[in-house]
Amino acid sequence: MYAIIETGGKQYKVNEGDVIFVEKLGVAEGETVEFTSVKALSKDGALKVGTPVVEGAKVTATVVKEGKGKKIVVFKYKSKKNEKKKMGHRQPYTKVQITAIEG
Repeated sequence: MYAIIETGGKQYKVNEGDVIFVEKLGVAEGETVEFTSVKALSKDGALKVGTPVVEGAKVTATVVKEGKGKKIVVFKYKSKKNEKKKMGHRQPYTKVQITAIEG
């Protein structure tokens, strides 16, 4: 059994027990999160595809931790103009573990 959920503008294929990294949700560690935007649901070999979401389906997850990803370097440069700018960025994330898929 798997589901395709949408959160943070991205879609994820999840099974029960999976640990995924999603965009920051702003929820404390150990709390439960419900994803109600379920795009598709596969159960016993039958696939239900929503228009745009599957009615009555939800995915429950537990927040493992919140943090920041590795630093990436953003370097802007314009030749012959003596113009350059170096910046860094760390994307915040929430690590969740899928506990139940209902539908």
